[in-house]
Amino acid sequence: MADSQPSSVGEEPETETEKEDKGSVQRTVRVEKPGDIGELTETLRFDDKKSSGKDKKRNLSDLSLVRFIRTELTRGYFLEHNEAKYTERREKVYTCLRIPKELEKLMTFGFFLCLDAFLYVFTLLPLRVLLALLRLLTLPCCGLSGSRLLQPAQVCDVLKGFIMVLCYCMMSYVDYSMMYHLIRGQSVIKLYIIYNMLEVADRLFSSFGQDILDALYWTATEPKEKKRAHIGVIPHFLMAVLYVFLHALLIMVQATTLNVAFNSHNKSLLTIMMSNNFVEIKGSVFKKFEKNNLFQMSNSDIKERFTNYILLLIVCLRNMEQFSWNPDHLWVLCPDVIMVIASEVAVDIIKHAFITKFNDISADVYGEYRASLAFDLVSSRQKNAYTDYSDSVSRRMGFIPLPLALLLIKVVSSSVKIKGSLSYMCVLLFYLGMITLKVLNSIVLLGTSCVFVKQANMEDKLFEPPPSVATSRVNSRAHRAKHPHTAPTQADLSQPAHPSAGPAPTLPTSPSDTFLTTPDEDEEDDHRRRHQIPRTHKKDLLEIDRFTICGNRID
Repeated sequence: MADSQPSSVGEEPETETEKEDKGSVQRTVRVEKPGDIGELTETLRFDDKKSSGKDKKRNLSDLSLVRFIRTELTRGYFLEHNEAKYTERREKVYTCLRIPKELEKLMTFGFFLCLDAFLYVFTLLPLRVLLALLRLLTLPCCGLSGSRLLQPAQVCDVLKGFIMVLCYCMMSYVDYSMMYHLIRGQSVIKLYIIYNMLEVADRLFSSFGQDILDALYWTATEPKEKKRAHIGVIPHFLMAVLYVFLHALLIMVQATTLNVAFNSHNKSLLTIMMSNNFVEIKGSVFKKFEKNNLFQMSNSDIKERFTNYILLLIVCLRNMEQFSWNPDHLWVLCPDVIMVIASEVAVDIIKHAFITKFNDISADVYGEYRASLAFDLVSSRQKNAYTDYSDSVSRRMGFIPLPLALLLIKVVSSSVKIKGSLSYMCVLLFYLGMITLKVLNSIVLLGTSCVFVKQANMEDKLFEPPPSVATSRVNSRAHRAKHPHTAPTQADLSQPAHPSAGPAPTLPTSPSDTFLTTPDEDEEDDHRRRHQIPRTHKKDLLEIDRFTICGNRID
């Protein structure tokens, strides 16, 4: 009887229950006395051995091929448990589907911008040069000794005209037929390597060529009261002539190589050149891209596509001349031309689609790119513009129309023979048609650009002063400090004397991205300061993109 009683008062004996339910063992153990842990552990080990033996037998009996297949066929999962992940994947798919439409809208707008700058060389530039020369000849006769002979824009036009005339005279000594037969005699692999080298050289020429031309324009129009810090106008002019001639020669070799590829019997060279476009995908889609880098690549693609169209036009002209302008031969060339254009478009779409996918860039960014290009066009049309719109397109896209226009003039003049009064009349009508096309294209582009700028809410930036204007204001205040009798204006009092005293400005310091001013800007600044209205600065593409075609800053 003593053994059946508890060992101490107030302590309950240990209880253990086992319950078997569908082959599983459930055990509940309560330990009230710490001294009995060892005995309990031995009891549990013994029970576990018994239960594990039973579970093992049942698990082995449950393992079967039929049950595994039934589980694989009936098992389920819930996608809503990871809703954010799958929503993001779906948005990426929708972005890739939107890329072709948005990209082609940007490409179309950029193509017409390049076409406008290209037609300017043939249509308005000769007329502007004639007006400048007429002014240069008639101004001394009028006795206006105090005024300038030519305005800065007219000086630049005259320089462009002289460059075109001299380079055309130099290009007349280059034999296109001899170059064609020289390239045709090379092997296919050698021509493929030459064509790739020419593409790289064309990008390098485009990057450095606009700097040479800008240096010439600024050297020729720089105010004379400034200290001379250049080598002179004539050396800069000779450098510009040499550049335009070499670049036109390089594009001629490109066009000749493409012509050889078109006329080859097995079309192997043309196939290799088209496959080179798909190699471009490998070198670009797996790199890190930001919005400004993608903008730079988009501008490069616009320039490349327009240049390829002109090269195809040159190839067609040369082939039509060889077949005595037989229209049947044009239909023979059409499949190859369409194949080259289609491959270029397909490569651009695939490249941009995967770049935006890998870098999480929305398709709406191409609308910002269009607005940025439209802003360049609209700002160059203002009264106080500091650059020609064709030069603005050249800086933004790396497209320089002078060498390409020079080559087209050379090919057309050698392919088309003008004899008789009827031929001259046809040339005059063709020239008038080109002027009409240029004017209509400019009007449509300007209206479309205004719509894009308004949609992007960038009208305010058209009235912001460029850094050069702010620098001139600082210089004028320093001049008034030396001459106390000059009364400062209200706009000068409203501006801080030291830019470092105020907040850091968000305006870009690049000439390609600075904005123009109007006569009402000072009044607007005074009104804002008097009423303490803060100026809102919007972070957009114009404030972050300061890059040329090769990634160099324009400072």
